Amino acid sequence: MIYKTKGTCSRAIEFDIDDNGVITHVAFEGGCDGNTKGVAKLVEGLPVDTVIDKLQGIDCRGRGTSCPDQLAKALSAWKAGEAE
Repeated sequence: MIYKTKGTCSRAIEFDIDDNGVITHVAFEGGCDGNTKGVAKLVEGLPVDTVIDKLQGIDCRGRGTSCPDQLAKALSAWKAGEAE
């Protein structure tokens, strides 16, 4: 799946989820390289709902969103059947 981010330095998030709702792969396009790689590694192997609960609402520099928040939005879109 690919989710186009809004309001962050990253431009998109690519992710895969297995049949059990567990995240198997996350890669950010753009953004702070070390931070986005760290977030990706931390969430791989976790259930979608757990990651949404932990990351939604995180703000970066007063933007009202962040790369982790955008990942939560991407996963929520996937749950709603709205992700590519």
